[in-house]
Amino acid sequence: MSFLVLVLVLWIEKFSALRRRVQRDGPFLGELARLERRGRVHPWWALAILVLAPVLLLSLLLHVLEPVAYGLLALPVHLGVLIYSLGRGDARAALGPLRDAWRRGDEQAALHVAERDLGIVDDQPQALLIKIQGDLLWQAYQGFFAVIFWYVLLGPAAALAYRLLALCVDNGRQPALIERAGMLRHAMDWLPVRVLALSFALVGNFVAVTRIMLHELLSWSIEARQLVARVGRIADDIPDDETGQQSLARLDSLWELVLRATVLWYACFALWTVLV
Repeated sequence: MSFLVLVLVLWIEKFSALRRRVQRDGPFLGELARLERRGRVHPWWALAILVLAPVLLLSLLLHVLEPVAYGLLALPVHLGVLIYSLGRGDARAALGPLRDAWRRGDEQAALHVAERDLGIVDDQPQALLIKIQGDLLWQAYQGFFAVIFWYVLLGPAAALAYRLLALCVDNGRQPALIERAGMLRHAMDWLPVRVLALSFALVGNFVAVTRIMLHELLSWSIEARQLVARVGRIADDIPDDETGQQSLARLDSLWELVLRATVLWYACFALWTVLV
């Protein structure tokens, strides 16, 4: 059933606006703000309420539904949870205004748009484009690859846990809670980001990735955002001294790298489904 759900998710992403209707974070963010306002709730207890409790309730629901009607009643739950767990927004579409400003040659407008739409700040246009390339790869990883990795490995409860932790990190205001949610997210990122790095090597420049990144792949301290950005750029043979227009065009080639990695993952999932 997992592979069927993954195929349906791709179809919904391509032909439907269901994701925007399913991804309603208001209740969760409201509870997060309420717990932070109280101030006396220990961060671990807050995460237990915000993350562990929904995950346990979902696991209990699936335990009840999966034996019924050959699991057909659990299928919409799987699908809904996986869609909710995907990333927010459209990372590629968000680059539209930035591309327009850069094509006009208006670097100041491009810097302003990058800060407004992407939250990326840098005074140097070249350094800014490198950050934007890394952010595109990061959004693809955390919004899709990490979620489906945990879904295939441990089911919808793990995918939901990853997204709720990400929401705590991105929207929390209490430093202690953000720190602990970040620690748990870092632990959940460690394996899937390295699987994606290997995927980038297989569909990109394998020799360059293995030569430069092999000694960092097993490092616990390197952040997932940093690793996926570096490996993606290396796999796509992007030098650090490209001009602005060349770096802007690289966004398309990086997205093609992401698509090739997606095809590879789905092929592996299909093979795994057939063999198992």
